[in-house]
Amino acid sequence: MAQAVAVATPPPHRPGNRRRTGSTPRRLPYLLIAPAALLMLGFIAYPVLSVFYYSLQNFNPAKPWRNGFAGFDNFTKAFTEDPEFWHSLAFSLQWVVVQVVSQLLLGLGLALIVNQTFAGRALSRALVFSPWAVSGVLTSSIWMLIYNSQTGVSRYLADAGIGTYGTSWLSDTASVFPAVVTAELWRGVPFFAILILADLQSVPKDLYEAAEVDGAGRLRQFFHITLPHLKDAIVLSTLLRAVWEFNNVDLLYTLTGGGPAGETTTLPLRIASIAVDSHDFGYASALTSIAFVILLFCSMAYLRLSKFGGQEK
Repeated sequence: MAQAVAVATPPPHRPGNRRRTGSTPRRLPYLLIAPAALLMLGFIAYPVLSVFYYSLQNFNPAKPWRNGFAGFDNFTKAFTEDPEFWHSLAFSLQWVVVQVVSQLLLGLGLALIVNQTFAGRALSRALVFSPWAVSGVLTSSIWMLIYNSQTGVSRYLADAGIGTYGTSWLSDTASVFPAVVTAELWRGVPFFAILILADLQSVPKDLYEAAEVDGAGRLRQFFHITLPHLKDAIVLSTLLRAVWEFNNVDLLYTLTGGGPAGETTTLPLRIASIAVDSHDFGYASALTSIAFVILLFCSMAYLRLSKFGGQEK
């Protein structure tokens, strides 16, 4: 007798037993990050929109009878009636160019040095990177003591016959710019050194070995291997540092307060003075909006011209 062969048949389809095509719905990751994204959007979008709103208003809590819609009067005042705006903007651009270029060159040099193998390299790296861990207020306090006319460097130089006693480098219009530039370099150079050194660690050693076999010296290796590999790191670090230096307030405000005679007044310092001292929040918001547009346009143009993230041909 032939045995009956049992054929397995699939269970009947039920609406409640619908099989999922994936372990999680596609929208679940977006739903999980939605609260944080909305929170960040609120913290970013609301201040930006409120600044643009107040830039079109006459808003001064000390003079409420003058408050009201101003249109583009605040912007017209900045471009046509406020010479200090142009002076602060010009100094801001000068400050950014000098700081970013100097910090990049010094940071690149330090990164190349501490990337080598030598005795005490770990200690050297710690000394190079330590200023970046110091807060802006503490950095300002350190350099105020260094530049103090009674107990600082100028006192010891005068003892050695260089200069005169009582010289204050932060009060002299001829020396104040190099003085504040030096203080900011001390704090900013480690930023470039850290980023560039991290990227140097990822350069394949085989490239240098092949270049040595082909007879390429250190200079050719630097321009044809090291620099092309560091391109994206340099572009990103210079962009970030340019934005930070443009918005620099703590060090300049603590060391000079924008003086002497407005020689070190950047646009953010000018905005802070108008908002905090004069309580003219409408005009300060207009200057902030102008600074925002300048930074946005320059950042987009810089990334476009530098071809950030693009492949080298």
